Amino acid sequence: MSAPVDARARQLAREAAHWLALQDAGPLDDGQVAALLSWRARSAAHEALWQKAEALRTQFSAVPSSLAVACLDRPDPDRRRLLGQALAIGTLAPLAWYGYRQLPVDSWRADLHTATGERRGHVLAGGGRVHLNTASAVNLSVQGGQHVVQLVRGEIAVDCVGPLQVQTAQGTVYATRASFCVRQQGQHYRVSVSDGAVRLQTAQGGALSLQAGQRVTLAAGGAGPIEAFDVQLPGWQQGLLMVDNQPLGDVLRELDRYRPGLLRWDPALERLSVTGTFQLDDNDRILALLAASLPLQVHYRTRYWVSLTPRKQPA
Repeated sequence: MSAPVDARARQLAREAAHWLALQDAGPLDDGQVAALLSWRARSAAHEALWQKAEALRTQFSAVPSSLAVACLDRPDPDRRRLLGQALAIGTLAPLAWYGYRQLPVDSWRADLHTATGERRGHVLAGGGRVHLNTASAVNLSVQGGQHVVQLVRGEIAVDCVGPLQVQTAQGTVYATRASFCVRQQGQHYRVSVSDGAVRLQTAQGGALSLQAGQRVTLAAGGAGPIEAFDVQLPGWQQGLLMVDNQPLGDVLRELDRYRPGLLRWDPALERLSVTGTFQLDDNDRILALLAASLPLQVHYRTRYWVSLTPRKQPA
């Protein structure tokens, strides 16, 4: 399983644990109830995980204290199964507490946010627009007559017609009339300008300017080298994933950002080369196209649990 897939699975588990912890702490208020229902409705994977968590907690509350001893003394398969469930459930309470403490709740409380696979736009007062890519979140404010967009998570594209700034953990982007993207990649932030110009102030105090067709990565050590890119190439704002002779592993990691559930692949597929333009709104079709053009097979355990393996050669 790839590292991004592992991270997503852990994050989803922490989110469910967060809600369990809130419920155990006391009755949810109306806003929390609505937020929980919204979380469960995001995908079948969310709802399935919630039902499983609820079922585990219910089973745990019904297990008598002597069950563990009885299970150890009697080699009954059903009792062993119950013991295994009880031991697993025993981790639920600390997991819930861990999730409550560690989950980036700021993403849930952000002014605007998108679920996995969702994209949305927001018109700013007085003109301009902010586009949120998959699994993204921002806070919006106006300070001194200037729009301030705080990137909490994910990726945004901004079209501004007046003074505006985008704040990140590694620096701030200032623009007046420009179109640009800011993408979070772990602790790094990539800023790409497609029209106009922007000014960047790094968290370390450095400053630089970017013109249309230029991009740079902001990190804990400051700004990286300025790179060129083709502003005419369509991208996620048009609902497209365009790749040119890229390793399949990189393509799948990018696709995984837009796909709810688990996507796993055999490491042997990593270095296969991919070229094409794909519609992001139809993930299953993308996988089918990859299977038709590359020596791989797609296996659906469920709609939200998919794995890719090398295609078996005929005997």
